Amino acid sequence: MKKKTLVLGASLKPARYSNLAINRLVKHGQPTVALGLRKGNVNGVEIKNEKFPFEDIDTVTLYLNAKRQQEYYDYIISLNPERVIFNPGTENPELYDLLDKNGIQYENACTLVMLSSHQY
Repeated sequence: MKKKTLVLGASLKPARYSNLAINRLVKHGQPTVALGLRKGNVNGVEIKNEKFPFEDIDTVTLYLNAKRQQEYYDYIISLNPERVIFNPGTENPELYDLLDKNGIQYENACTLVMLSSHQY
C-alpha cells in the first residue's frame, strides 16, 4: 500500500539516515516529500526548507532530536498524518502526548528497518 511520507529533518548528505530513508522510500515506490534545513534534491525528491502545506500525508518520519522537534509540533499536527515514526534518537514523550490528544498514531521504529522487512 502506498503511503505518502514526509521526511522531516531531511539532509542532502548521503551518509545521513534521512537521506538513506528518502532513497529507500523512492526505491520502494512510496510517494515521498521532504523538509530540511537546506533546499535541494535527493533522488528526485525536492527538499523544501520552509513549512510547506503538504497534502495527503500518511506518515511523518522524524529525523530531528526532541529539542529540534518543538518548532514543528503545530506543523505536524496541521498535516493530520495517520502516523508519526520516531526513528532512533528522536523519541519525544511531549510530542507523544500531543499526538495522542489529536488522534494521531505514533511508533518508535526505524523507517529503514520497516522498509527492508516489509513492515512499512
